[in-house]
Amino acid sequence: MNKTKNTAIKTYTKKNNEKCYMFKVYCGIDPFTGKEQYTTRRGFKTKKEADLALARIKLEIDKGVFKKRQVETYADIYELWIIQYEKTVEESTFIKTIGIFRNHILPALGAYKIEKINVDICQRHVDEWASKLKKYRMVKAYASKVVNFAIKRGYIGTNPFALVEMAKKLIKVCIDDEDKPENFYTKEQLIEFLRCMEQESNFKAYVLFQLLSYSGMRKGEALALTWKDIDFTNNEIRINKAISRGKNNKLYVKTTKTGIARTIKMDSTTMGILKKWKKQQREDYLLLGFNTLQRNQLVFSNEQNEFLQPTKTRKWLEHVLIKYQLPKITTHGFRHTHCSLLFEANVGIKEVQDRLGHTDVQTTLNIYAHVSDKAKDEAINKLENFMSM
Repeated sequence: MNKTKNTAIKTYTKKNNEKCYMFKVYCGIDPFTGKEQYTTRRGFKTKKEADLALARIKLEIDKGVFKKRQVETYADIYELWIIQYEKTVEESTFIKTIGIFRNHILPALGAYKIEKINVDICQRHVDEWASKLKKYRMVKAYASKVVNFAIKRGYIGTNPFALVEMAKKLIKVCIDDEDKPENFYTKEQLIEFLRCMEQESNFKAYVLFQLLSYSGMRKGEALALTWKDIDFTNNEIRINKAISRGKNNKLYVKTTKTGIARTIKMDSTTMGILKKWKKQQREDYLLLGFNTLQRNQLVFSNEQNEFLQPTKTRKWLEHVLIKYQLPKITTHGFRHTHCSLLFEANVGIKEVQDRLGHTDVQTTLNIYAHVSDKAKDEAINKLENFMSM
């Protein structure tokens, strides 16, 4: 039985304000990819023209003689490229990429005939992205990938994106006396935060933020931890996975951000708190009907003993920050805090890099160049002492 799809003729307006008609029609399953195929026709001056073209295509489809038109537009190339791209990246990355194309690239470039795209067209749209988006360079890079794919398939000879001039963003100097708040806590602020968190009735939240503060792991890594990853004998934690959001907004387990597992040493206080939570978790979840002694039991799970929603940590955090009037910080800020305190404790840059799971030491230096005021004071004190010798 042939699958039917509702097909409606729609109007759209060209850039010159000319009104035209278009339609998109279902034309079967691609025997090679197993995916649904559609063909789009646009540019009709009247609805009657569109009606006739649609009727003709439907008749060809019914007779089994319809052949989809050869790839013509940037959007056509994208549909081919995205199938291959999905095979090369994590599911969460694939979802983010689709969003970038849907929101920015396809609205700008989708309708262009692929052979008509030139450097002027690319420059105009890159400039538009630069005026609206912080990560416009990334958008341009993704747009360019599709054109490179078209080159490999012989649809176009060169990539005009390679000739685009990239705008330089001018750094605005802040003349306000107050500096932008840093997204990390000092030693004293962290101690006060954890003291306030401990006073709350949400012991699970307290344990999670204690762990983030003293391990420096990413939130997704913490939420993917199972009890078998925690070695209470040697005070070690194995970090080899993370949770992320994939298709249909579903959470799933993937590798760490860098794809490399690491084992970190932990302080006895945090390990003691984790041990206490393991016991309480068993009691709490028995009442909910779950046995948490299973080998793959999550350290932090929801009331259905499934993945905890990553947005939950922000709600827990905001509650405490507002209630106790504490300096604002994000959940990721506790990773910044851990790094800052490691530097303040004179831990070597290589050790910090390994503990945080950065593949490149420059990442550690670039992202965490902001150290605490105490460390900044010590830097000038060292210079002052040196010059007075």
